[in-house]
Amino acid sequence: MKRLIYLACGVGLAFSLGAASARAQAGTVAAGPDPSTIRDVESEKSAKHELEVARHYFKNKKAYYAAFKRCEELAAGYPEFQRIDEVLYIAGMSSLYLSEGKGKQRPPASTPEKAEEFSPQNLRETAREYLTRLVNEFPKSNFRKDAQEALARLGEAQPKAEARP
Repeated sequence: MKRLIYLACGVGLAFSLGAASARAQAGTVAAGPDPSTIRDVESEKSAKHELEVARHYFKNKKAYYAAFKRCEELAAGYPEFQRIDEVLYIAGMSSLYLSEGKGKQRPPASTPEKAEEFSPQNLRETAREYLTRLVNEFPKSNFRKDAQEALARLGEAQPKAEARP
C-alpha cells in the first residue's frame, strides 16, 4: 500500500514539474505585473487610513468639513489611489451637505477669503466638480448612481459672476 502511495506521489510530482517547465518554455508565464499598475504599498496604506478617517467623519460623526478636507488632501496627494472614486464621492457629498448647512460642523468664516471659499455657491460648485469627475472617470463605481442623483439635485452649473471694477 505504501508503494502505491509513493508511486502516485512520484507521478504527480513528475507531472507538475513537467507542466511548469513546459509553460515556461511556451512563454505563458507572466513576467510580472504591468508597471503602470504597480502602486507604492506605503502610499496605499497611508491613503487607505486617510479614507477610513474621512469615512468615519462623514458617516458616523456627520463632520462634513473634516471629511471634505481629508478627501481634498487625499485626492491631491494620492491621485492613483485604488479607491479614489469613494474619495471623490465623500468630498462631493460633504461639500454639498456643507452648502445646505447640514452636519455638526460649519465651514470656517474667519477671514473674508475663507468666507468666500466656503460660501454655499462655491461649495455647490465644488460638489459638482467632484461628483462630475466621479461619474465621468469611474463608470463602474458603486458610488456612481448616488453621485448622479446628487448632481441632478444640484442642477446645471451656474455661470460665475464677474468681478466689477
